[in-house]
Amino acid sequence: MTQRRLPGRRTALAAVLPAAVLLVPTAAHAQSPAVPPAPAPAPPAPVVTKLTLVTEKARGGEVLKGEKWRALAVTDQFVAGTKVRVTFTAKGKRSSKTVTLKQQKDGEKGYVRLNVPGKVSKSSRVVVRAAIPKNQPIATTVAKTKVVLQATPNVSAGERGLAVRMLQEMLADKAYVIGKKGVYDARTQRAVLAFRKVARMSATSEANSAVFRALRAGKGRFKVKFPSHGRHVEGDIERRVLVLVDKGKAIRIYHTSPGKPSTPTIRGSFHVYMKDPGTNAKGMYKSSYFIRGYAVHGYPEVPAGYSASHGCFRVPMSDAASIYAFMTIGMPVDTY
Repeated sequence: MTQRRLPGRRTALAAVLPAAVLLVPTAAHAQSPAVPPAPAPAPPAPVVTKLTLVTEKARGGEVLKGEKWRALAVTDQFVAGTKVRVTFTAKGKRSSKTVTLKQQKDGEKGYVRLNVPGKVSKSSRVVVRAAIPKNQPIATTVAKTKVVLQATPNVSAGERGLAVRMLQEMLADKAYVIGKKGVYDARTQRAVLAFRKVARMSATSEANSAVFRALRAGKGRFKVKFPSHGRHVEGDIERRVLVLVDKGKAIRIYHTSPGKPSTPTIRGSFHVYMKDPGTNAKGMYKSSYFIRGYAVHGYPEVPAGYSASHGCFRVPMSDAASIYAFMTIGMPVDTY
């Protein structure tokens, strides 16, 4: 018996299968597609700014050995986390330190400050450098190099050099009359002598560390006793100095020798009444008389440690001409 195929069965299956296939997800669609990782943000570009190096308390790059000074490095912009390397080099030996930038009070600039290391503080020449190294928030930069010269605070007669220049600058600042710049000559020695007497130190021309320290400390500045007398001369008998005054300030201070105890210098306020440009029979050179026979004059012998005249103010011969030119007829002369 021949089996009979039912009409439409295959057609029905064919119609159902595509729909069934659509209901079963494929393996490819069963999982979510992989999401690529987000790229890492690029690091910020380093800030470009200026780095400046200053040597504080070095007075124009010159100090005395043993004095404390320091390096100050400043950036025009403050960026947190930035490090600065400061290097001190002396006699081939190097001392470096890397420190983190600090913010100034105004909030705009950054800075680091370092004292000079002890092991280089006694050298004659110190080279200071400052730089921002690589891989910092501020771009790599180098400050202008600084050189600090350190002088021994002690000079001898005839000596030349840095210490002498520093000594002369400090003396001249206080109105003491110095000689040739950079040389510890006779006139500069007399300036030291006058300074020591005003500062009430021993009456010598020794320019040792005590003199340098006293000058640094501001000692030896002469206080005018009669500032209202205008352009005048003051003779300090006790401290044995002669002072030329203008506008209430000492403008020149000289070593002098007033009257000895047996012939003391008269004290008071007087005026120049006569001038003698030559040398008289008593050896008085370029004399400016202020009362009777008392005068300010040059003389070959002007002792350092005691009074020796007959009542006048003796000054060294090499100082007499400039003092004589300052003292005019009628000028006040105050002695005390």
